Amino acid sequence: MTRTYSDVVADPYEAPPLSFTDKDDRTIEVRAYEGTDEELESLVDMYESFDPSDRAQGIPPGREDRIRDWLDNILDDDCLNVVAWDGDDVAGHATLVPDGDAYELAIFVHQTYQRAGIGTRLIKALLGHGRVSGVEKVWLTVERWNRAAVNLYQNVGFETSDAESFELEMTIRLSEPDE
Repeated sequence: MTRTYSDVVADPYEAPPLSFTDKDDRTIEVRAYEGTDEELESLVDMYESFDPSDRAQGIPPGREDRIRDWLDNILDDDCLNVVAWDGDDVAGHATLVPDGDAYELAIFVHQTYQRAGIGTRLIKALLGHGRVSGVEKVWLTVERWNRAAVNLYQNVGFETSDAESFELEMTIRLSEPDE
């Protein structure tokens, strides 16, 4: 499938590590995933307590063994991952997964931390991490009825590239094509 990307490069985003105070006055740190056992177990803990109603397109999985298999795939060296931390607890996780000449974005914010500005900062940090890691193009799909997510992606700079189904496909260009 051929995706349409803007010719305009998105504004630069700050790459992790970074910290900020969310709307609920919590200090949140966003860091690139480094592959430690502690990070992995904290991610598993977050996903095990993830609200099933917040799952989209079958992810994240619901059972621990499936969560671990799924994380094993997206925490691979080819993928880029950032994690939002509230002390020792994971507030959210975002990933860029290689797909041909682009990367697919997925983001998950635990229900305890939603509507506090974390999702926006997490995506921007992931896109900043992607840009400094040489990522040129990013795409995602979102269920069209999920207005909060669609608005978040638009506010960050994504544009709708395909609206033919119940899902919207959205894209963003992080850098100029390699010459």
